[in-house]
Amino acid sequence: MKSRILAVAGVSALAVSALVGCSSGGSDGDGSTLTFMFRGSDAEKAAYTEAIEAFEAAHEGVDVKIIMTTADEYATKLKAAIAGKQVPDVFYVDPGSIQSFVGSGIIADITDAVESSDAIDLDNVWPYGIDSYRFDGTTQGTGAIYALPKDIGPFSFGYNKTMFEEAGIPLPDEDTPYTWDEFIDVAKQLTKDTDGDGQLDQWGTGLNVTWNLQAFVWSNGGDWLNEDRTKVTVNEPEFVEALQYFADMQNVHGVTPSAGDAQTLDTYQRWMQGQIGFFPVGPWDVPTYETLDFDWDLIPYPAGSTGESATWTGTLGIAVSASTSAPDLAAELAMYLSVDADAQQALVDAGVQIPNLMDMADEWVTSSTLPPANKQEFLDIAKDYGRALPANNTYSAEWYDELFKNIQPVLDGEQTAQEYLDDVQPRMQELLDKANAQAGIG
Repeated sequence: MKSRILAVAGVSALAVSALVGCSSGGSDGDGSTLTFMFRGSDAEKAAYTEAIEAFEAAHEGVDVKIIMTTADEYATKLKAAIAGKQVPDVFYVDPGSIQSFVGSGIIADITDAVESSDAIDLDNVWPYGIDSYRFDGTTQGTGAIYALPKDIGPFSFGYNKTMFEEAGIPLPDEDTPYTWDEFIDVAKQLTKDTDGDGQLDQWGTGLNVTWNLQAFVWSNGGDWLNEDRTKVTVNEPEFVEALQYFADMQNVHGVTPSAGDAQTLDTYQRWMQGQIGFFPVGPWDVPTYETLDFDWDLIPYPAGSTGESATWTGTLGIAVSASTSAPDLAAELAMYLSVDADAQQALVDAGVQIPNLMDMADEWVTSSTLPPANKQEFLDIAKDYGRALPANNTYSAEWYDELFKNIQPVLDGEQTAQEYLDDVQPRMQELLDKANAQAGIG
């Protein structure tokens, strides 16, 4: 599951931090040759190849060289390119890299190019997608533009519709989330020994704590940081309750595969094989899920004490090297790949993302024949309640990653959430203070 999430959410800031201190060298382009480095699937490569061929046809004499990697290789290869002073002219960047890349002089400020261009209407691009790559030198989310969104990825919640129908359970409401108690009740009904061998082979859910804890914490009124991002708040009651609820799904209620079950076959594969009732779904999953042997759809995440569903929206950006020999042309390519209607259509047709253009997204909901039926849930997350991942707007993610390093005893029922969070909070705070000092905050 990790690699498929990274395709949208971006590399961890642990990898990014290794790049800090490297200086961008000069591009070896001659002003009419550009390099574009990205990561993704074969479907994404085909879509980008089509889009870039159209860009080249509209710019006589321009040649764009595509450099593609897998999601797992991207950070390492980009780091090597930076260290070797061979930074691609245009390349993917995640929000968690923006502050360090700006400070290291790796990426260019493209504000003037964007704001003076007739090719882009910022009012028609998801604000989250633009704001994720703004930085004023102190606060991320405001100020100059250092990248444009490759995409936004609303991380939604899916359910196995066929499993519900076979069990005779009423289908979930598309608009009203389950309460936590309701969710556990339904998950218990879906957890079964279907072949009578005395072993469970179907479960209500099977969630990864790294990518799904956020929805439960936020819907319960908790958060990782205070408003000005100076204090780690993971040991406050709302957060503690959410983590304990997450762990209790396995240890108290038994509605998720055990650790042993997960080692035999991970929960992503079990979902793909029709053994899991509820599972997260991102837009990047849609092409793969076309081949599933069951019907599925989207619903809001279960809601905690706030009564409101919550989740995160991932994004990748398209940045321009500060050392490119063709800054204007490189900025034009970045804008083209991000917001040109034809380029967006190629990516949407490939099924790898929702449109970056809001008016195109509204049409996509009503006209696309690809599953899921409830595509509106993706847009509701993008428009209304999706949030950035907690470390996206800090200088590094070391403080955030620390939470998950030793969390397994909680998930296994060997330690309470309160005990663990009281123990880990000071270490997270120390790392956050370090990140804020690097950013000149505090």
